[in-house]
Amino acid sequence: MFKAIHYSNVRSEEVKEEGSKGITVRRLITRDDGAKNFAMRLFEVEPEGQTPLHSHDWEHEVFILDGKGLVMCGELEVAVTHGYVVFIPPNVKHCFRNLGEEKLSFICLIPHKK
Repeated sequence: MFKAIHYSNVRSEEVKEEGSKGITVRRLITRDDGAKNFAMRLFEVEPEGQTPLHSHDWEHEVFILDGKGLVMCGELEVAVTHGYVVFIPPNVKHCFRNLGEEKLSFICLIPHKK
């Protein structure tokens, strides 16, 4: 199945997980689109917002589109801005925090859960 759509036409959902603040996600490509292996999501983090500190059995590949943030992964903390790429290994606690006055936005690719 082919899909070509502007991201703004994909519904934005508020992330309501414990520990999250000011986060929305757009599920850009999913199994419903015929993607058998990976999902592509667009996250937007409001100023002073953050994703929950969490871990899981799968990796993340992330591309920072806009904004200024901090990525925490295990014991490491790295400041990121437009153009940074981030790899989060499986089973490592991680989170993204907005450090700027504008939205932090990033594309996140993950494998589908088995």
